[in-house]
This record gives sequence, C-alpha cells and structure tokens, in this order.
Amino acid sequence: MSHPNALLTVAGRRLLVTRVIQLGWTVTAAAQAAGVSRQTAYKWLGRFTADGELGLYDRSSRPVRIRERVSARDLRRIWRRRRIGEGPLTISWHTGLAPSTIYGVLARNGQGRLCDLDREPKAPAMRYEHAAPGDLLHIDVKKLGRLGEGGGWRFGGRAEKKRNVGGGFDFIHVAIDDHSRLAYVEVHEDERADTVAGFTARAIDYYAGHGITVRRLLTDNAMSYSSHAQRAVLEEHGVVRSHTRPYRPQTNGKAERFIRLMLNGWAYRKPYQSNRERLAALPGWMFNYNHRRPHGGIGGLPPISRVPGVNNVSGQNI
Repeated sequence: MSHPNALLTVAGRRLLVTRVIQLGWTVTAAAQAAGVSRQTAYKWLGRFTADGELGLYDRSSRPVRIRERVSARDLRRIWRRRRIGEGPLTISWHTGLAPSTIYGVLARNGQGRLCDLDREPKAPAMRYEHAAPGDLLHIDVKKLGRLGEGGGWRFGGRAEKKRNVGGGFDFIHVAIDDHSRLAYVEVHEDERADTVAGFTARAIDYYAGHGITVRRLLTDNAMSYSSHAQRAVLEEHGVVRSHTRPYRPQTNGKAERFIRLMLNGWAYRKPYQSNRERLAALPGWMFNYNHRRPHGGIGGLPPISRVPGVNNVSGQNI
C-alpha cells in the first residue's frame, strides 16, 4: 500500500479525477486507491476544475511576486539620509520607498540601529602572556549569594529564590598567575581592606611554596586594593602593584575568565543542598583545576605543569 502522502504522476492524477468526476467515486475512495490523502485529492480536483488538463501538471516553484531590486540611486538616497541620523520611517517619507524596504537595506549592511553609525571597527583582541611564573599575578573578588538549606533558585525555581532572601553573600577572593594559570582562592565574609591585605599575603606565600616569586600584582581600582594595609603587604614582599584601566575589566581578563569558569564548574555545577555543602566542594574543584584539567590557554596542559621544577603529565595526580 502506498504512503498517504506519496507523489502522483500526471497519469495518476488524471485517473483520480476520472474516478471522481466520470465514474462517481467518492473523493475518499479515489484518494485511498491512489495512495494519497483526501487533501491531496481535493487539491488536484480543484486544479482540474479551474484549469482543465493543464491543471494536472506541476507548476513552477518560482514565486508569483519577486521583491524588486533597490536601484543604485535609491541606495544612495537611503545612505545619504541615514548618515544624518534618520530612521526608516523618516527616510521612507523623504524617498517614497516602503519602510520595510529601507530597514531591509540597512539591516543587510549592518546599519539596522542608529548606534551602528558611530561604531568603530572592533579592535583585535590583545592577548599577552608574561614570560615566567610570578611576573604578574592577577587578583580579583567575586560576590556570590549564599544558599539556603534547600539549595539555590537556579535549581529550585523562583520560590526558592524568595526563601533565600537575606542569606547574605560570600566573597570569593581569587589570584591567578599570568604565565602558569596556577590559581589560589579563599572565601570570606567581606572584601574590606584588612581582608584583602591578608588574602594577598597568603596568596604570595602560596606561590612561594610552589617556587614562584611574585614580582608584580594587577588589580582593579577598588579602594581595598590601594589601602595602607595592602601597600604594606606589597612593600614587605617587594611586589609592584599595577591597576586596570577604569571601566575596562578586559585588562584583568585572566582573573575574570577564571571566575566565570569557577562559577560554572563549581558554584552552579549542581544543586547543592546548602551553602556549606557548596563551600566544601570548592577545594576539590580547585585541585582538579590546578593539577588535572587541561587548560586551553597553555596548550592543553594543567597549570601545575608550568610551575618551576614540576614535571607533570596532564591527568596525573600530583
């Protein structure tokens, strides 16, 4: 038995029409005999009634109406008005062209929004890597909402979000070495000057324990990073501080990217039952990041492989 949507030849269509019109078959019976649906049978009957024998032949797939190409003269008129900041409706009023035509021309050429007129070509990404571990240490902090005892709203829905209101925040302080990508993380209740200074001192000691002498520190322009306590820590260890350009987080891009990776791989990775459970999972994730996880920025090797005196094959447990 043919499929109900099988294609009919011209001879099959002619036979279907003959059975209905001349032999008195019902449309349902003729459609079943031809192996097509009733809707298809009615379509060919309608075409035969309207056009006779010619209606049983396939029609061209060419659209009945084709959008007329915009002339070069009209294009110049559109761009002339666009350059002075006019939108499709105003340009339509001046040129007599349909607003949809004008918007199509603008959108196809990347000028669909007025803000696109002043947009400078995007500069290529400036990627850099310091030559040795310790040449530059990126430091940043991420404010992360604490979970209630039922977990977070990302897995529990909006009702869970309302139930967690007032739970407070954890401040995730991160440090990442520019060359090796070796990372150090602490969780605190705030980001005050004394907290930041203490974290910086312990981070410098952490890298020293891996044979890395920190020579320069890069932070954003937060007040806590330029406090007296912070400057005292840097002077004690002989570290020079640099800061990012205002409103340019890309300057501290390695720390920003690490934070995003940490949030996706640890904080939002699964539905934790409590904030305590989530914090308990952080050391394991950090060990995996530093010692096992292949890093795309350093040729697929784990960060520990770039630490002086360490000979680590990706995947080995150090």
